[in-house]
Amino acid sequence: MNAKTTPAAEMVELIAPAAGLDIKALAQLGADASAITLSMLAAPAGMVGVPTSIPVALVNGRSPEARGVANLFEPFRQHPARKSGQAVAQTFEAFCELTNRHKTIDSVIFADADWRNPSFTAVIDYHQNAPAGLAAFGKHRVHYAFPLSEEWKKWIEMNGEPMKQAEFAYFLEDRVAELSSPTEHERATFEQQFQTKIATPAQVVELSRGLKINIDTKVKTATTLQSGEGQIAWEEAHNDVDGKPLKVPGLFMLNLAPFFMGEKVRIPVRLRYRPSGAMIMWSYQIYRPDQAINEHVRSTLAEVRSKTDLPAYEGTPEMPA
Repeated sequence: MNAKTTPAAEMVELIAPAAGLDIKALAQLGADASAITLSMLAAPAGMVGVPTSIPVALVNGRSPEARGVANLFEPFRQHPARKSGQAVAQTFEAFCELTNRHKTIDSVIFADADWRNPSFTAVIDYHQNAPAGLAAFGKHRVHYAFPLSEEWKKWIEMNGEPMKQAEFAYFLEDRVAELSSPTEHERATFEQQFQTKIATPAQVVELSRGLKINIDTKVKTATTLQSGEGQIAWEEAHNDVDGKPLKVPGLFMLNLAPFFMGEKVRIPVRLRYRPSGAMIMWSYQIYRPDQAINEHVRSTLAEVRSKTDLPAYEGTPEMPA
């Protein structure tokens, strides 16, 4: 038989017996040289937050190496390695129930009392307490944004914003249902505090109608009286319905719910105006709008502590790594 055309396997069968070698032993040695064995690799002493050992594949042969085997198992995973993601609760009750469903002994709740965007966030996988104090991922969360009412958002949106006379007149007319007459105590307290007159809803409505009458006229004078009211006259024969200069109160009361389907609160609002050329620019300033929001958030914070039996803090949690 020509050696050049003899397959390698046939060559071995011919040569090995002549050399006194065992064919099966040679085959086993070849297999052992390139075999892959599974072993456990111990973690170095002092490493925190990792397992004590991990599985690795030891590849033998001419270029031996250790390979991780975790990726081989990932396509067959039936459950995630850990909980993560943020659930968004639309009601306070749902927030408490979801938090109770997933909480651990290390879970905590943060209350962001920002009066423009108040919210609660439960961090389920939060860092452990001392003395162990091991860090956690902080990636499993439940979030609840307090639902601000549409009426409140509209008043806040225009708070402090200058408006032309026509714009302000229609704004007041559209929001008259959210106005309230002051109580005797409020009248005495706020008129003393702000040194100005406080208006009833009827007077605010009268103001808005008087403004609409004078939308297309030019302002003649704008003065502040000793009584705390303002007085505006225009360059036409009629200034208000009765043809008199229009009196402007310096304060009025809001009575509305800051939160959707929540309880109403009473808040004083300062009314401001300033001449701008031939026009009058109007604005209003809600007195301490943050106070009503913060009081409600803190009150609800005590309730969430009771319903979840978890520690709760005012602030925002760390960003997850």
